[in-house]
Amino acid sequence: MSDVQSMLPVIAPILVIQLILVIVALVDLVRREPDQVRGPKWVWALVCIFGSLVGSIVYFVVGRKN
Repeated sequence: MSDVQSMLPVIAPILVIQLILVIVALVDLVRREPDQVRGPKWVWALVCIFGSLVGSIVYFVVGRKN
């Protein structure tokens, strides 16, 4: 149990950042028109949710059309 408690200060900020990034990506996805997104929006939503930290970053880099 002490191993988990000693790692908590390191893991907690990473989890918070991951959650914020997923929420920001999903809000951005919902607000965009379908022609502003590469591919179906529902696929990008799944990538953001289940792709963990990398899924949201991939959406911002690849999924959005400028």
